[in-house]
Amino acid sequence: MNRFYDENARKGPNVLSEEESKHCSLILRHRQGDKIVVLDGQGGIHKSLLTQINKRSCTYEILESNYAKKKDFEVHLVIAPTKNVDRIEWLVEKLEEAGIDKITFIETQNSERRRLRLERLEKKAIGAMKQSGSAFLMEINGLVNFNSILSKIEGGIKLIANVSTSPTHISKYLKPNQNTTILIGPEGDFSPNELKLAKDQGFIPISLGNNTLRTETAGLMACCFIHFINRF
Repeated sequence: MNRFYDENARKGPNVLSEEESKHCSLILRHRQGDKIVVLDGQGGIHKSLLTQINKRSCTYEILESNYAKKKDFEVHLVIAPTKNVDRIEWLVEKLEEAGIDKITFIETQNSERRRLRLERLEKKAIGAMKQSGSAFLMEINGLVNFNSILSKIEGGIKLIANVSTSPTHISKYLKPNQNTTILIGPEGDFSPNELKLAKDQGFIPISLGNNTLRTETAGLMACCFIHFINRF
């Protein structure tokens, strides 16, 4: 069955958004009486029956609901956006598919991009959620200043990727079932002052390997290491 997104599926009314309705009726050519799956992005997987079809608002009746259990820990990627917006969108898609909980974009001294179209990134995440069948929609936070984000992250494993200080590989510090936050800088890396500020807030400098990685590659690789440790 095809998957659709409706954040209000649990509380109703059971009507797909205009965008989802267009996809349902015009692209996939569903008809009244067809069965679909509606994801609410909060763990709900709702097997549903289409009761009315038009290109602006498709209504559905929930036949059966199942609820995925949310992990009892959180993986949070804090990353400077790349100059090329396509790479950011690619990263968001892959992180949603991998089941990462949260991404926050930061503005640093060496940032190459200082504006983001958050709505477009959210659409990319929704598309990846539907494609992958994930029950949870990743939280996406728009650009915040590097200094301001540091004090807001409390507890858990706190890491910062850095290429200039020859730090220890990330694998030494990862532990399963632990809240984990990792900071990834822009192509020019974090400034020495930013690295010091992060360390003062309890962040541990780590390496992702010998090769110099693009920002989006570093973000995905870091999350893959965490993914492997937890095997979720």
